[in-house]
Amino acid sequence: MKPYLAAAIQMTSKPNLENNLVEAEELIELAVRQGAELVGLPENFAFLGKESEKIAQAAEIASRTEKFLKTMAQRFQITILGGGFPVPVKEDASKAYNTALLVDPNGKELCRYQKVHLFDVDVPDGNTYRESSTVMAGNNLPPIYHSEKLGNLGLSICYDIRFPEFYRHLSSKGANVLFIPAAFTAYTGKDHWKVLVQARAIENTCYVIAPAQTGNHYERRYTHGHAMIIDPWGTILADAGEQPGVAVAEINPERLYQVRQQMPSLQHRVFS
Repeated sequence: MKPYLAAAIQMTSKPNLENNLVEAEELIELAVRQGAELVGLPENFAFLGKESEKIAQAAEIASRTEKFLKTMAQRFQITILGGGFPVPVKEDASKAYNTALLVDPNGKELCRYQKVHLFDVDVPDGNTYRESSTVMAGNNLPPIYHSEKLGNLGLSICYDIRFPEFYRHLSSKGANVLFIPAAFTAYTGKDHWKVLVQARAIENTCYVIAPAQTGNHYERRYTHGHAMIIDPWGTILADAGEQPGVAVAEINPERLYQVRQQMPSLQHRVFS
């Protein structure tokens, strides 16, 4: 593994699949022009609308999105993560899996993850979210893709970030780069997003690539933004702010080794 540039993309996705994929392609190209070899797209990047609309279009969204990711990976010769999109559940037409897909520069699927922690929360700003009403929770531990070029990549999606044992599992299996693509609510994000992203990096001495949604998507649905890349010490290397764009930073194995030597907390665990 040599140093390379990674990108966390930030979008304001809407209830329009076609327009979202056009925006995603533009931002992927922007990231590649800045030298990114590993690119992450946020949760719901292909479609962010009402749950009923998402389920009605889930089959098309899944098909178009998987083809899009493979095309982008091949066109730009990058490894890309689609950080969360609905894939219909065969046994239940009213549900979809919130799925993250990692694709290599040849357009080959490397691994996929179905979100296990579902966002069923009454947020103090008056908004209520019931992800489980249309999403089937995955039941498998998250995968890790071991790459000599990019490091060991661990997958997660948004609300997973509040469950530290989830990331401890990833780091215990060798992960040193964690993906946390999100569509974090504006209300919770202002208090919790930065703290949680840094915490997951610090406690696991891992790089974190955290693509994000930002702004107003439909009606009262607002997200926090601040797509970030964090180093293993918890330092914010890049922050996309509040507008659509990209956060690009270096993933450096020497820095990873240095931090893990200076702070060998993973070796000092008593309980597992």
